[in-house]
Amino acid sequence: MNITVIGSGFGGLTAAIRLQAQGINVTILEKRDKPGGRAYVYEQDGFTFDGGPTIITAPWLIHELFEMCGKRTQDYVELVPIDPFYNVRFEDGSIFRYNGKREEVLREIRAMNPADEKGYLKFFEKTKDIFKTGFDLIDQPFTHVTDMLKVLPDLVRLQSQRSVAGFVNSYIKDERLRQVFSFHPLLVGGNPFQTTSIYALIHKLEQEWGVWFAMGGTGSLVKAFVRLFEDLGGKIELNSEVRSISINPTTKRTNGVWTATQNGDTFRPADAVVSNADVAWTYLNLIEPRYRKHNTDSAIKRKKYSMSLFVVYFGTDKQYPDMAHHEILMGPRYKGLVTDIFKHHKLSDDFSLYLHRPTATDPSLAPKGCDSWYVLSPVPHLKSGTDWKKQAPLYRDAIMQYLEQRYMPNLRKHIVSEQYIDPLHFEGTLNSYLGSAFSVEPILTQSAWFRPHNKSEDIANLYFVGAGTHPGAGLPGVMSSGKIVARQISREL
Repeated sequence: MNITVIGSGFGGLTAAIRLQAQGINVTILEKRDKPGGRAYVYEQDGFTFDGGPTIITAPWLIHELFEMCGKRTQDYVELVPIDPFYNVRFEDGSIFRYNGKREEVLREIRAMNPADEKGYLKFFEKTKDIFKTGFDLIDQPFTHVTDMLKVLPDLVRLQSQRSVAGFVNSYIKDERLRQVFSFHPLLVGGNPFQTTSIYALIHKLEQEWGVWFAMGGTGSLVKAFVRLFEDLGGKIELNSEVRSISINPTTKRTNGVWTATQNGDTFRPADAVVSNADVAWTYLNLIEPRYRKHNTDSAIKRKKYSMSLFVVYFGTDKQYPDMAHHEILMGPRYKGLVTDIFKHHKLSDDFSLYLHRPTATDPSLAPKGCDSWYVLSPVPHLKSGTDWKKQAPLYRDAIMQYLEQRYMPNLRKHIVSEQYIDPLHFEGTLNSYLGSAFSVEPILTQSAWFRPHNKSEDIANLYFVGAGTHPGAGLPGVMSSGKIVARQISREL
């Protein structure tokens, strides 16, 4: 049996490794010159920049993958814990140092608002129940409506129709603390004021199992997965862009894919195809409409899609030791800003930022005495109509000026290496519909059975992994989608 996987993100790599470990012949076709998908790595001027995800949670999912192949994680990659998980900084100068140590978290809460300590403890107890329910479902497929009906009582009991922010706000009163404990949906492409409260499980996940970093950057975790896959006999082909998924008109099943080469398109036969490409992009661009009675163009375009990102990767010839590995820089507005991004699709003048300084943990990612960074700003997807060719340099300058004025003195004088990506990059390079950075938005009506299925309703041997399918974005989510699909294929084929 031969399986083709389109794309080498963490979802595709997880599915490929699990299938290859079962003795199935798997080939990964990757459009770009390096594996990783959104976890691409940029290397320039002696600096290493992780292009995408940098926050590793649920480390047992990584260990489980290596163990099922008879291997040890530590023989492929070194994972180290981060403390603090994040510094959350506010414009009034206050800082919440957020980690997994109960007494330290409570001390930080008391410093901001002692009256919220009891509310936080009640909130945390509630996240335990949410976590158990949520993680029991994370690697279970929702292929049939009956799968949804089975879990409906739990979703009702947990009041999953509430948003994460609504859930947090019912326990905590201080506005800054409300932001500290509700911003996590933004890390997986969600609006805290719309994302189902099930995503509050992220707080429990981090508190119990920590936040981790792969020495060498997230790219070293990609390399570890690729090496494991190849050690098992799998093949990965770079610079191999899939142009279309071939469908047998009689059986309505895929029999392979067409890839672009210098000598024209080449047909690659396969017994099944796993797409780690963006779900919407796959349906709209790789499969003829006549084979999509369920996933029609209009059905795909009716869905709500997550925000995009503007990310500047930069290296400095000096270090800023006061900045932690992960910094969350809250701007002057919270709900208003995310409403502009998600509802109005408007690029605002203000912003909240995620600042990543991996050299705080691994100095090898920059020349000696230097720091490697990226700063990320959530922005609306391309429905905003923003002319990013004109706007990007201006937006970059505004971000750098903000960082310099508030947190990093003389920053612009010390930048010695730089590049940025914007929504056009997500659309054009990463083939993401509307330039969305996280695909389908994680709201209740687009979760579980309501989310694009891991197995296509239209084509019986076409499967989906990655952020746009169940269970969703984030490293635990996309790896779990790979686990679901590998299990489905082994059972069905």
